[in-house]
Amino acid sequence: MISIRAVRSIRTAFFCALTVFFGSLLSAADKPEPLTLVFYNLKNYLAMERRIDGEVIEDAPKPGPEVEALIAAIKTMGPDILGVCELGDTSFLNDLQKRLQEEGLDLPHTELVTAASGFNRNLALLSKYPIIDRNSRDDYTYSIGDLKLPFQRGVLDVTLAINPQYHLRYIGLHLKSKREIPEADQALMRLNEARLAREHIDRILEKEPGTNLIVVGDLNELRHEPPVKALQGRFGRKDYLTSLMLSDQYGFRWTHHWSFADSYARFDFALYSKGLTKEINRDQSRIHHWDDWDKASDHRPLVVEIVPEDQ
Repeated sequence: MISIRAVRSIRTAFFCALTVFFGSLLSAADKPEPLTLVFYNLKNYLAMERRIDGEVIEDAPKPGPEVEALIAAIKTMGPDILGVCELGDTSFLNDLQKRLQEEGLDLPHTELVTAASGFNRNLALLSKYPIIDRNSRDDYTYSIGDLKLPFQRGVLDVTLAINPQYHLRYIGLHLKSKREIPEADQALMRLNEARLAREHIDRILEKEPGTNLIVVGDLNELRHEPPVKALQGRFGRKDYLTSLMLSDQYGFRWTHHWSFADSYARFDFALYSKGLTKEINRDQSRIHHWDDWDKASDHRPLVVEIVPEDQ
């Protein structure tokens, strides 16, 4: 015969198990869905001089097959937030947005930063989530000797309301290319741009040290070079930006292929603040790779999954 005490113990254990079970269900139901952030260099999604069938055409758009390959790739990644560079003016932003919408990706909230360089290779953002604050800058300048130069593509800086409790600060960058110009040293220009971007970041983190901040971009440099280090800040400090070490399904980390030199390099980076550390799902974050990736761009996109719940 089972004693009354034993019955009570079994009943207590049963109700405790039920409490844990239903509590876990409630917790899972309350947990916000992860979001997918993609950064992608679109490779001249703009009007420019192109050679088509042996003929030089002025102000020609990105060829149709390249655009189709690009849209197909973005659709596969299914971004909630899409950051891009090498995009043309507002008409090209609208074109990209419309094409994605036709494929079932509705990203109604946008930001465009017009390049000061005159080449119309712009930074842009398309988002499922509303933009509640805009702090982009296209007016930063620096000096090399007596020469005053603009931060060519500027800084795209917006705050997104992912849900009522969680905001994400997004910064997009595209530093000076490695193309030589007669006016100044291209490497020194890139370093100055990185320093200006870091000063912009410092002001954010001084005001809000716990900001959920992600900085993504084509930095046109390798991980150990001064511009990347300048952007990250001093290691060990609370405002240091950590580099997310992304790779493809084969373990490779390159994001750019220069076909002329047959050179593969990691030029595209995702850096994050201390406030965002525990919210990044590293298992689902990656460099996206697929067959014929080079039909869309000379870059491979970054994919970052974030669980929008302050940890």
